[in-house]
Amino acid sequence: MKSIFLIYAILFVSFSLKGQSLDVTSIRKELDYSNVLKAHFFGFCLYDLDSNRFVMGVNENKLFTPASNAKTFTLFASLKNLGDSIPGLHYVERGDSLIFWGTGDPTFLHNRLDSRKVFDFLKTSKKRLYYAAEQQAEETFFRKGWAMEDYEEYYQPEISSFPIFGNVVTFREKKGVLTCSPARFQSAIEYRADANANYALSRRFTENVYEQNRTSPPHKYVNEKPFRYSPQLFVQLLTDTLKRDVKLIAYNRPTDFKTIYSQATAYLLREMMLPSDNFIAEQLNMLIAQEKYASFQTARLRNDMQKEYYDYFTDKIELYDGSGLSSYNKVTPRSMVELLSLIHNSIKDSTALHRLFPTGGVDGTLKRAYALDKGEPFVWAKTGTVHAVHNQSGFIRTRKGRNFAFSFLNTNFWGEATAVRREMVRIMTFIRENY
Repeated sequence: MKSIFLIYAILFVSFSLKGQSLDVTSIRKELDYSNVLKAHFFGFCLYDLDSNRFVMGVNENKLFTPASNAKTFTLFASLKNLGDSIPGLHYVERGDSLIFWGTGDPTFLHNRLDSRKVFDFLKTSKKRLYYAAEQQAEETFFRKGWAMEDYEEYYQPEISSFPIFGNVVTFREKKGVLTCSPARFQSAIEYRADANANYALSRRFTENVYEQNRTSPPHKYVNEKPFRYSPQLFVQLLTDTLKRDVKLIAYNRPTDFKTIYSQATAYLLREMMLPSDNFIAEQLNMLIAQEKYASFQTARLRNDMQKEYYDYFTDKIELYDGSGLSSYNKVTPRSMVELLSLIHNSIKDSTALHRLFPTGGVDGTLKRAYALDKGEPFVWAKTGTVHAVHNQSGFIRTRKGRNFAFSFLNTNFWGEATAVRREMVRIMTFIRENY
């Protein structure tokens, strides 16, 4: 495998060193004369997928923070390591007992993702239920480089071997009262007066206590807050939901376990990529690690993917998580294009490939970014945004039928990303119309 990939990498570099097959002078002018791009640091790389040729680049070898572009690496790892369906539960039957383990699957009782297959299996079992917590120490519930002050934000739930309800509590206003799901947390809502602020709901850092600064939330208020996860809390929540007893035990996962599958892998990958779901991305890495190593070693997974694939990229990169929340992640526009080329070669059906990326003017994080060209979409790309960072990396099809992979990375700009987003859209639309 490595020798084949090495040959591919050498060919990629050799193509990159050859003369350009297209006159890209007009693209360079659009980049060089852009007043928006002059105000910050950006990188751009364009690659011809039809001829396997590097077309052009600006700062294509410089390091950037990928933000959610990192999910594209999780997509590739999933394509290489997961089958058609997601393992939702491992279990064995011993006498009158059903003992089960988590796989890292994020879909269980998730308000958007759950197929109910695992729930129905546990609900209808005639045996006594025992959840076996992992004996080995799990990785930390946050990854290196995450912002700890975001612990209570909906986009940063804790990572666990058996998530439940997406590891968040959903709060809603109902008849002037703050209600929540799962209902177990209703008693954990407290009142903390704050006369000088708008309505706010917060969670204490070390415990599942949620404080509101008004006795009544605004009309139609909806919010999600992560909860502090533990195997004990998992069992309590599962007992409440199944309405039958579940016990927590220490029991090593044997080799003869059986598996209940929960969702189609392609469905979960699309749910990660289109809305840019951090929780799904991290849990997919958990799933892959469990499948490969029979343990939740995501750092080992990243290291092995690095050795098998990314070390052969033209530029050195570093990844510390699967979602892009880590500020330690560093990639180059050229490495993003090389990754996209690998994904393109892994999925020969362009419709299936494009379905895994937000489609400009149609869905996901690019729904309102691009206008359709005579009713047709032409950009399929992953976005990525954190403070002073805004990126797009993906695929574009031109009016002349050319297919390119591109990466457009931006950093160190002031204020909101709106102007940067519009400028990227303008330049990619220019490429669509003129090439």
